[in-house]
Amino acid sequence: MNRPFFKRIIFGCFLFGLVVTLCNVRSAKAADTPEHYPPTIVFMTDFGVVDDSVNICKGVMYSIAPEARIVDLTHEVTPFSILDGARFLYGSSAYYPAGTVFVVVIDPGVGSTRKAVVVKTKRGQYFILPDNGLMTLVQDRDGIEAVREITNRDWMIGAALSSTFHGRDIFSPAGAHLAHGDDWTKVGPELDVKQLVRLNLVAPKLDEKGLSGEVIATDGPFGNLVTNIDAEDFMKLGFAWGQQVRVTIGKQTVVVPLMHTFSDVPLHQPLIYINSRGRVALALNQGNFARTYGITPPQEFFVPRAKN
Repeated sequence: MNRPFFKRIIFGCFLFGLVVTLCNVRSAKAADTPEHYPPTIVFMTDFGVVDDSVNICKGVMYSIAPEARIVDLTHEVTPFSILDGARFLYGSSAYYPAGTVFVVVIDPGVGSTRKAVVVKTKRGQYFILPDNGLMTLVQDRDGIEAVREITNRDWMIGAALSSTFHGRDIFSPAGAHLAHGDDWTKVGPELDVKQLVRLNLVAPKLDEKGLSGEVIATDGPFGNLVTNIDAEDFMKLGFAWGQQVRVTIGKQTVVVPLMHTFSDVPLHQPLIYINSRGRVALALNQGNFARTYGITPPQEFFVPRAKN
């Protein structure tokens, strides 16, 4: 056999294999980019799940964007609680990528003059919701790139819009159009970001006396108290793990140990801890703190500085 010819055949096969491999790697990288994943809609309401409201909204979204995947954040938000909705958005949106569409219906002002809006944050996420303060916490953390009012009837459903079910008629179809890749600037006119409604939240205050804030919610069915105080500010008070902490909630005062987790104290005993969202919280080990102490948010919250 002609050796030079044989070597050329071997070298040619090597080059062909290298080209195929590089093309496969490039294709794999392209398929790994966000635009090659199904669009994600994260859906949250205070509707509950005892009737067909949630599934009707999902049907609307799938009819417009059948390729979308819909993730249920929760449909058990405390009815009419814009603050709960705002904090759930804040807690969950940080874990979703740019391009995620959040459809949120906690809307005690449905049918009134409140606006229905699409908000794009500087992280590249979209929020379709009533303009009632739901964006407050996310806005403070992520910033807002632009806001548009939903006025385009082509982004809604129904010849006659219901005055009580904008989740079906406005928010769900608008979110689905956006997830489907439609140009979001077509949804309606741009609004001034400064005009967005904000919740009137009292910021925590740290001074020479101690740290004051607010109990803003309870943690699901467990009755743990959730405050608006973050761990960094709390630790500036000088407490050590295991130390007793005097806490005033509303008009009552309790003394509880600072612990890492619930089982660090005996069964049904109280503790103060840092929850999974980085906030100061109070709980009973396998008990309900809010019910046991008769506390209903919101309540003023104060912790004095540690005594050395």
